Amino acid sequence: MIVAGADLGTECVKAIIVSDEGKILGRAVVPTRGLFQDCFQEAMGNALVEAGATAADLRGVGVTGFASACAPLASQTITETLCHSRGAFHGRGHGMTLVDIGGRDSKVIHVDERGIVRSSRSARKCAVGIGTFLMFASRHLDVHPTRLMDLATQATKPAVVSSYCSVLSEVEVIERLRDGATPGEIALGCMYSIAERVLEMDRLTGPVMISGGVCEYFPGVVKALVERSGLPVEVVPEPIMAGALGAALYALDTAKA
Repeated sequence: MIVAGADLGTECVKAIIVSDEGKILGRAVVPTRGLFQDCFQEAMGNALVEAGATAADLRGVGVTGFASACAPLASQTITETLCHSRGAFHGRGHGMTLVDIGGRDSKVIHVDERGIVRSSRSARKCAVGIGTFLMFASRHLDVHPTRLMDLATQATKPAVVSSYCSVLSEVEVIERLRDGATPGEIALGCMYSIAERVLEMDRLTGPVMISGGVCEYFPGVVKALVERSGLPVEVVPEPIMAGALGAALYALDTAKA
């Protein structure tokens, strides 16, 4: 028996195939472009090919994410909070404070020793779009997103990128360039800005883990969060896939019921 999970986000669509023992058999990530339905079909098709299976083999498909309503094969829809916490807990099996930072939404989720979500706090509405903001910054600093932290290490101090509003933060990036700040100072300021947004959401208590595409494509955010929080932060295995994995595990629960 196999099931699938998918996380339809604003920056990427992720799909994963899981066996009845919870083992990952196939996975795929495609950039979000055009219709969400087409991105879902592409990601799911690629994941099925890697798993050596077809859509007819699936006993269930759990979906989550911003565009979860655009998944035509879905048998159930689960919230992002539940899916990311389930995916993270599956990989570690202990209580945690989970910081989920995706392209659009970010959350601080407190998970107990049984994997149950005890509380969840999201960023203020104006602060959503963290991943999109970092992509914007990378483009204007003329650096690949994964090299943004390499750029930041060249700076001795961060430029001020202080706004919690993603749109105003983008304006500040351009203003800092105009004012003569170095690309490294601006990159470092962007990392600190994201860490401050996370810390504004809720108090972090150890162990702290992080999931979502931002920490995979922008590893400097993790380092900035460690520095600003004073706590060790561990990245969950395959952080960009945590939501899709959680969705698949919920579909597996249903299939076994």
